[in-house]
Amino acid sequence: MDASRIASPVTGAVGRFLAGAGLLLRGLGLYVRSPGLMLLGIVPALISGALFVGAFATLVYFVDDLAALVTPFADDWSKTGRSLVRVVAGLAFLGLGGLLAVVSFTAVTLVIGDPFYEKISEQVEQRYGGTPGAVDVPFWSSLRRSSADSVRLVALAALVGIPLFLAGFIPVVGQTVVPVVGAAVGGWFLAVELVGAPFYRRGMRLPQRRTILKADRPTSLGFGVAVFLCFLIPLGAVLIMPAAVAGATLLARRSLGQPIEES
Repeated sequence: MDASRIASPVTGAVGRFLAGAGLLLRGLGLYVRSPGLMLLGIVPALISGALFVGAFATLVYFVDDLAALVTPFADDWSKTGRSLVRVVAGLAFLGLGGLLAVVSFTAVTLVIGDPFYEKISEQVEQRYGGTPGAVDVPFWSSLRRSSADSVRLVALAALVGIPLFLAGFIPVVGQTVVPVVGAAVGGWFLAVELVGAPFYRRGMRLPQRRTILKADRPTSLGFGVAVFLCFLIPLGAVLIMPAAVAGATLLARRSLGQPIEES
């Protein structure tokens, strides 16, 4: 399969990035068309969200101790210098924690709410012409594969997050450039994670969907970054999750050259 031809660009990179973000807005439109189904999709996000809010609150509580732990060289510095470097270290910890929390939240929520999100994704597919090349995958087999792929993505996000964490110690750059790069990295992982259902429905695993999304990276990044930023808003991850699944189905169809406009 030639992925570069499947998702051949039709506009500039900025236009495709904005088009990708627009797919999330279209996913939000399903709240109007299918409010019951979308609200049902919030339930697993609430469960997962409660777990991750507790975990992130714990990180915030201990962040000063963690910052002191990784900056022992500053113990003998002046109070101002010591406080400054530990504030930077604390922000780096919170940034890494936020990146991993968003990616992990998505993975765990998709596993918890698999039947709900599968139904949302299928409804989107049916609205735009169905699923060409659909394969019948048993539920438990699909859940096992999606869980394994999710673990791989979270582990990869952690590996990528370590250099970003270290870069967070660089004055100015760590507080300006690194958050932007972090949003792009987080957005990419979210896009790859969220399109899992429509790709599994076509018998495609993680390596294939990653390759296909790379063929039109600006669109995938536009969608993923939009989701990432919404997930950073309090309760945003819970409320947006069903719409993100719907938008990801549109992203998958677009990347595979299938219609995303109603005839």
